[in-house]
Amino acid sequence: MAKPHTTSLFPTIGSLANQTDKSTTKPEDGDQVVQEIASLCMKCHEQGTTRLMLTSIPYFREVIVMSFRCEFCGATNNEIQSAGEIKAEGTLYTAKILVRPDLDRQIVRSPTCEILIPEYQLTLPATTRGQLTTVEGLVRDIVTDLSTDQPLRRIQDEEGYTKVQDLIDKLKEILGDEEDEDAEVQVGNATKKEYIAMPAFTLKLDDPAGNSWIEFNGTMADPKWNMRTYPRTLQQNIALGLVSGEEERSTASAPEVDKVDVPVVNGAITDDEVFVFPGRCSSCGHPLDTLMKKVNIPYFKDILIMSTNCDRCGYRDNEVKSGSAISDQGKRITLKVEDRDDLSRDILKSETAGLTIPEIDLVLQHGTLGGRFTTLEGILNQVYEELSEKVFASGDASTSGEKTSFEKFLGDLKGITNAERSFTVILDDPLANSYMQNIYAPDPDPNMTIEFYDRTFDQNEYLGLNDIKVEGYEGDAPEKVLVPELGRG
Repeated sequence: MAKPHTTSLFPTIGSLANQTDKSTTKPEDGDQVVQEIASLCMKCHEQGTTRLMLTSIPYFREVIVMSFRCEFCGATNNEIQSAGEIKAEGTLYTAKILVRPDLDRQIVRSPTCEILIPEYQLTLPATTRGQLTTVEGLVRDIVTDLSTDQPLRRIQDEEGYTKVQDLIDKLKEILGDEEDEDAEVQVGNATKKEYIAMPAFTLKLDDPAGNSWIEFNGTMADPKWNMRTYPRTLQQNIALGLVSGEEERSTASAPEVDKVDVPVVNGAITDDEVFVFPGRCSSCGHPLDTLMKKVNIPYFKDILIMSTNCDRCGYRDNEVKSGSAISDQGKRITLKVEDRDDLSRDILKSETAGLTIPEIDLVLQHGTLGGRFTTLEGILNQVYEELSEKVFASGDASTSGEKTSFEKFLGDLKGITNAERSFTVILDDPLANSYMQNIYAPDPDPNMTIEFYDRTFDQNEYLGLNDIKVEGYEGDAPEKVLVPELGRG
């Protein structure tokens, strides 16, 4: 759930536009959409004006849009800064620009973002300031920057001038400034707009800080849009200021930290032992410890809980693994939740399990959220937080139908989390490594049913079980071939 102060400080762009359109009188200082601050012009050293606007971009995050202008010398400067924290992972956005409407996609470019256009072998390195623009605006800026030094380049480096001019001409074909305007044709009783053909290209935004973004059309299912996250390298963390160069040199001089001293286990692992695995944080590169402990769940089986916490950057990761052999059958657990007491049941959802709540059409595919050992209320809260963080329930980037439908879904999810009505939870695990607490144990639970089923061939193939051979594998070993030693007749 969004924090109250976030909504007031960072309203959406659409609400700011509506507020500006409806304003007929000068607003009070506290209600101003754009804040104005007197600032020193670094060009003529007179007093200019900086305008600040705090806003949130739907499906992205909060940003600060800044604009400076000096009335004395005409100097201007516009930039955008993220109001959020550096993300735990970097992001790589890829958009296919195929038709002219794709040029209207909005772009948020942070100072750490690198832009690539593979078709033209063009790479724009990270800049010193952020930018809020569109794909068309970005291409126009590139053309303008490349054209600025062309007269001088033509005299000093004719070969370089030819290559740059060839790139400029290709980019101008995308803009289509010299072409005829888009035409409107009559199709029956409707008017259809025909767009002038343009060269297709791919636009990639690679930002190690995770603070850049490119707009998608409609929903995140846009086939021409893709987002991928990746762990940062140690060099990228140093560039972002998360790790200092001195710390890097000091850790590099201590190679023993990189070694993982895996404990030697003699005999069975007891429930009281906690094993420590030294390693490095995948987010910031600092040394940390991963803890592992065996836990016995009554009336179920042994599991292994692994926990990783970084004190430097706050990175956290928890995994739950089965400590038993692979089951011959899958298991499906169905629980009828009737009151709040049922929400306090312990639940072990393995990384291969799927979860379904038919009453609100919630379906978590197998593997979603990874392995979790918590309560039923805890896992429902986690699903709500994940969905509410990744998709905004309100904003001017979503249609009214999508907005209403998603708001209703989140309301239903919040309602069952608060036990406002009864519902059914189905936990389906092909490896039978999941568990839901029976509060009547050892007697049967009247609200819970457990059924075992045979896995299909496709399920075994997905889990990699069809290729496992634990008996008679010695006969599959290749025969030894005797090769005479070299140097002997």
